[in-house]
Amino acid sequence: MDQPDTFQHRIWQIVAAIPYGRVATYGDVALLAGSPRAARQVGGVLSRLPADTTLPWHRVVNRHGTLSLQGERLLRQRDALASEGIEISDDGQLDLASWRWQF
Repeated sequence: MDQPDTFQHRIWQIVAAIPYGRVATYGDVALLAGSPRAARQVGGVLSRLPADTTLPWHRVVNRHGTLSLQGERLLRQRDALASEGIEISDDGQLDLASWRWQF
């Protein structure tokens, strides 16, 4: 049975498609999902994922190439990106020109 075509499902499909070693912005995901002004909603959908999800949520960063999360979630995101070879500065910045998914 096909899943319903909801904004949430489109976000999940897009995030699942972000290649290993690449990142997308919340705005990129919103644009691909058909709602280019819904970057905050993308963040909301991803924030509600279960802790044990296999969806590569860690590959989504803000429009400045900065990790926006805090606390434990920030550390999990930083570690997951680093394990894919993505270089992140001490202040949580990465070079979007180098790491952004060209969809």
